[in-house]
Amino acid sequence: MSTWHATVQRMVDEIDRCIGSGEDESLSLARVAENLHYSPYQLSRKFREIAGMQFRDYVRLRRISLSLKALRDTDESILQIALRFGFSSHEAFTRAFKRAFGLTPRAYRKNPVPLALRTLLRPLDCYLMETGEKRMQDTHKEVKTYFITIPAHKFLHIRCYESIGYWDFWQKMSLVPGCDCETVCGLLDSIPHKLDDLGGQEMDSGNGQIMGFINAAEGRICSWGIPLCESYGVRLPQDYCGPVPPQMQLMDVPEGEYLVFEHGPFDFERENGAVEQKIEAAMKAFDYPSSGYELDMTPGRIFYFYHDCSRYWKYVRPVKKV
Repeated sequence: MSTWHATVQRMVDEIDRCIGSGEDESLSLARVAENLHYSPYQLSRKFREIAGMQFRDYVRLRRISLSLKALRDTDESILQIALRFGFSSHEAFTRAFKRAFGLTPRAYRKNPVPLALRTLLRPLDCYLMETGEKRMQDTHKEVKTYFITIPAHKFLHIRCYESIGYWDFWQKMSLVPGCDCETVCGLLDSIPHKLDDLGGQEMDSGNGQIMGFINAAEGRICSWGIPLCESYGVRLPQDYCGPVPPQMQLMDVPEGEYLVFEHGPFDFERENGAVEQKIEAAMKAFDYPSSGYELDMTPGRIFYFYHDCSRYWKYVRPVKKV
């Protein structure tokens, strides 16, 4: 099954490429299947099985989601955007947009409130699917360790004081209205100016969404005896003053020093467990006294966690000079 997860992700990437380049004809199931060397029937069946929707429905929703970002981030006219994303007219685009989001493109452009973009295909997330090789493998890669200073910024997020790990976090949040993974990730995807988005600044997590572990007055007690609450959100510029979805919190994060443990790209199916163990070992063995630093457990400081097997695995831990 994990092989098919990778195949569907390749198909999603191909769809985005076709939409972005205006190659309308290659959006047919037959064309995408041909590019990925599968039969249309096989690809369609597996896409629905894993993604939970028909291929044609995904393409339609993806067009709408990408058009929303164009409305938000460009000065193109609504008609230009409609035609660029494959709609026959301004009216056809308006009907589809309103059916998807409950307001017209013009109303959204005047007031770009966060809207849930439902085309992230979160079921393909390796943690939610609980897939990946758990046996020890030799990755032949080292864990890099280095200090960085991260400028002041804001962190828009949801948080849970009782969860233990990513899977448990989303299981518990799914019980809270409006805090399920699909809704939250969709809303975060519509937030502009994410610092970690591709082409952004500093860490660059791919889609701008990351896990955080916040030093708190309450929450799950971590291995070193300090309460932490798990969170999921996006880092934003310090001067961000845009809307905040009602289920989320926006906190100020002051400039601070951090210690990064980073492993480079790896094969998720074969190496995920090994990389996890290697990073855990590196964090446990790090000689803080010799470095002149110690973990900073001041309430409000955040540990960030980045996981993108095509690029890196990072733990970013707040520190202070001794």
